[in-house]
Amino acid sequence: MKILLLVLVFAVIIALEAPGLVRKKMWRELTAFSVLLLIGMILSFGQVLQLPLPNPTSGIDAVFGPFSKYIEKLLS
Repeated sequence: MKILLLVLVFAVIIALEAPGLVRKKMWRELTAFSVLLLIGMILSFGQVLQLPLPNPTSGIDAVFGPFSKYIEKLLS
């Protein structure tokens, strides 16, 4: 039931937003909208299905951790 409701919510979002972007020929915005909506759908379905989801803090730490250590080394 939750999955069906989630599909319905995303279908309504697409039905409201996508036609206007196509009509105005805003292809870059439509691409960004599609990518962000797809990420949101994946995370939402993962949450509803109680799948182990990645922690965004871990990704940020992996990217900026070495840079932070380098700056800390320079300043000490």
